[in-house]
Amino acid sequence: MSTHDEAAEAVVESPDDEQTSTDPEDLKPKKPSLRAPEGIRTFTVCRQHDETGISGEGVVIEGVTFATGHTVIHWLTPPPRGSIAFFDAFDDFIKIHVTSHPTNNTIITFEDGEQKVFEGRGSMI
Repeated sequence: MSTHDEAAEAVVESPDDEQTSTDPEDLKPKKPSLRAPEGIRTFTVCRQHDETGISGEGVVIEGVTFATGHTVIHWLTPPPRGSIAFFDAFDDFIKIHVTSHPTNNTIITFEDGEQKVFEGRGSMI
């Protein structure tokens, strides 16, 4: 029977003759690779005005941006279910639902407290 220390230093031969460590520290999940450096980031969208009269005012969207940049939003209107939309990039979402409605005075708030405020002409301040 082997001890934990012996198992921690084990090396396994892979089929292509490269050695793969089985050390517990080497096997722990790592931070995302350069292909996905940020992880998942959640946000809400608050509209101070509603120029179309459709989505309403206040928090009207909850969303998530994945490490790849893909963005999914959940419209909170009409209650109780709203709808879901997918975007290839966060900037695509911004162009379609934020800067195209400049008088809405939109505030995007991320889970870490960062905010992006779009006022007047739809540009970020």
